[in-house]
Amino acid sequence: MQELVAKLPFLDTDTELELDEDEQYLHIHIKKANKKLLSKLEGEKYITQRVEILKEAQEMLRKWEAGDPEVVALWEMMNGWVYKGFEETYKNIGVDFDSYYYESNTYLLGKDVVADGLAKGVFEKDPDGSVWIDLTEDGLDRKIVLRSDGTAVYMTQDIGTAIQRVKDFPDVGGMVYTVGNEQDYHFKVLFLILKKLGFDWADSLYHLSYGMVDLPSGKMKSREGTVVDADDLMAEMTETAQKISEELGKLDDYSEEEKARLYKIIGLGALKYYILKVDPKKRILFDPKESVDFAGNTGPFIQYTYARIQSLIRRADFDYAITLQPQDVTLHEKEKELLKQLAQYPDVVQNAAAGHSPALIANYTYDLVKEYNSFYQSVPVLGSEVMNEKVFRIQLSKKVGDTIKSAFGLLGIDVPERM
Repeated sequence: MQELVAKLPFLDTDTELELDEDEQYLHIHIKKANKKLLSKLEGEKYITQRVEILKEAQEMLRKWEAGDPEVVALWEMMNGWVYKGFEETYKNIGVDFDSYYYESNTYLLGKDVVADGLAKGVFEKDPDGSVWIDLTEDGLDRKIVLRSDGTAVYMTQDIGTAIQRVKDFPDVGGMVYTVGNEQDYHFKVLFLILKKLGFDWADSLYHLSYGMVDLPSGKMKSREGTVVDADDLMAEMTETAQKISEELGKLDDYSEEEKARLYKIIGLGALKYYILKVDPKKRILFDPKESVDFAGNTGPFIQYTYARIQSLIRRADFDYAITLQPQDVTLHEKEKELLKQLAQYPDVVQNAAAGHSPALIANYTYDLVKEYNSFYQSVPVLGSEVMNEKVFRIQLSKKVGDTIKSAFGLLGIDVPERM
């Protein structure tokens, strides 16, 4: 029995099922009794392992900053893998950058600034040689900016990067840091440090703190293996768009190349729109299947309306590029409502920029599409018997299409000419 008691807390579920009733009862109660002890022992073991790993990592960082050839070569090789992967992912999702800033190039500037701030009394040095800033009077805490061995921390690098950006773009009106809300505290500290260092432009720094994305099965957690790889998700979205498009059966005259491009446009449009339509500060429950629905507040629904408008314009066998006077057309109520909706677009864009919220543009586009579809179902366009009405309604449709394309362009979403 002592041997059984000794191993019971570590038995897995399959082993537990092989025990008889009395042994299972004993197993359960021993696990409960030893839970705290086991947690402590495992915790101590974990901490010991972590300490050793951190020591090794710290030594490698020290060697890297000292320019150790072997460590630098390893770092360059691993970075190469990472950047190549980033490049592929960004290309797949249609993202590009005007310039790149590497912390490995800005940490020295950060360390120089820390040294200058130390001399001015902004920072303080502890007996072990580490450098800190005391922000307790500002409602925060003490924050380390330089380790005792002289190596930089993330804060040091971010200080240097911010300063370098302003040096490179002196006319910039501000900087927006688009980083998850788990880093809220970090950016409060960074912005405050830059202010205390005397940089006036620090008042124009903004942290666009976005909420995390959940799956239907729960929160994405790397330790539990529930993180979704971006490339896999994009591939899945494209496949889902393909299945739905094939079920609708409207692509018979498309070449395979055209189909592949359309599936990607629809899939990525669904993914981007589903996320961007939600206020960035809120958590998102992302449902891939729901996002590719061709009805409701989704990217494909808006894309389909745009494609319908382009089809309508292609079928117009008359010159609609003429100037009409107000007295030439008597507006239908649906046309008036659609014109009112179009007139809001410039303000929506300005409000989205001021509020750092792409969701305003996304949801405006959906409202515009709903208004257009209501107009389309209520008013004959090409079927009107009055030429001026046909001309105006094609012009109005084209303007709606142009606005959809413009709005989706701001969101980084493509629109297809046919669907």
